[in-house]
Amino acid sequence: MHHLDEYTKEGDLKNLAQRELANGRIKDPMDKLRLQCFSHGAAGIVGLARAFRVMDNDGSQTLSLEEFKKGIINIGLDIDNDDIEDIFQRFDIDGNGTINMNEFLVQLRPPMNASRLDSMIKAFKKLDKNDDGLITITDLKKAYSVGNNPKYRSGELSESDLLITFVKNFEAGAPNPDGLISKDDFINYYATISASIDNDAYFDLVMRRAYNL
Repeated sequence: MHHLDEYTKEGDLKNLAQRELANGRIKDPMDKLRLQCFSHGAAGIVGLARAFRVMDNDGSQTLSLEEFKKGIINIGLDIDNDDIEDIFQRFDIDGNGTINMNEFLVQLRPPMNASRLDSMIKAFKKLDKNDDGLITITDLKKAYSVGNNPKYRSGELSESDLLITFVKNFEAGAPNPDGLISKDDFINYYATISASIDNDAYFDLVMRRAYNL
């Protein structure tokens, strides 16, 4: 029986990523980095994005090689130095020693079709009442439903326990969480969940059930 919830699917993806990394057959550095993020669950790419934003002091949305390395190391991703430099060079197209943070993150997160992205945006817009591109942790807690989680249904975990765990995904990589979640954070999280679900209709149903769309 398939559980209609993202927690089970996320766990499956983490296990798959760990097995893929362990077998040593993945050679492309970008694929290795993506799997490293998956092995940390849905918080992996969100955490990396937040770690990069912390270092973007001037708001330029660019990263030097040193900052790029620091972000990857700070959240505990196991990528060797040569692979990090290889990835950086791919994105430093003009050779000026910096890369565009957002362009890199869009390529890092797994590909999604338009219908899945639309489901994510609909859910985010439902929460973003004032249309400023940000939602609060409180907004998320109020709108998100844990009713389909098997551990909630079995009584193993309370609604509060599950909400705390869920919210931590969006605070990953932030030394001083500000209680705000951007649309990119939201999409980065659900892009990982999306990668764990093969069927478009199933993914749409997960989103509808989670946010009562």
